[in-house]
Amino acid sequence: MEKDIFEAGQYYHVYNRGNNKENIFIEEKNYQYFLEKIKKYILPIADIYAYCLLKNHFHIVLRIKDKNDLPEKFREKIYLPFSNLFNSYSKSINKAYKRTGSLFQEHLQRNRIENEEYLKQLILYVHLNPLKHNFSKEFQTYNHSSYRSYLSDKRSSINREFIIELFEDLENFIFCHDERKLIYEGVLNDVNLLDQ
Repeated sequence: MEKDIFEAGQYYHVYNRGNNKENIFIEEKNYQYFLEKIKKYILPIADIYAYCLLKNHFHIVLRIKDKNDLPEKFREKIYLPFSNLFNSYSKSINKAYKRTGSLFQEHLQRNRIENEEYLKQLILYVHLNPLKHNFSKEFQTYNHSSYRSYLSDKRSSINREFIIELFEDLENFIFCHDERKLIYEGVLNDVNLLDQ
């Protein structure tokens, strides 16, 4: 897990939060708008495996396409679509809500994913993030996560097949999420007992 430059063919956990921990998604429609920006800027250069958008931060798990599959103009500047995404989204939010200054805390954070086990753990972590941060009691029904996409037959921009195969099958994918949820709940209950 090392923070690194973007390279073709590599897997990354990409994340950031609002400047001063402010919300980056102010209204419900902002979540969909951000996803549309991801489709426009990031899908041409990467396969997305998981995401979770919370009010003041987000997580995305992705793989940069192989060099031959990247658009020519981005082969030496893989970071550029990410920069374009966040600049475009920030300008729109600043204009819509009459705000100024940086929307995001700092430069985009990214950690390279070096092995499949860590990739699996990150998928679980990202999908369970609403539970971890108390945005939802049930991560399965949280609207701004890719988890429900895995349970659907509808067309999706998420590269589901690779991840389901990584977990062996959909049943095990669901089981691993439910098992991790129990661990989170146990930890949360232990913390709550300490607070009493």
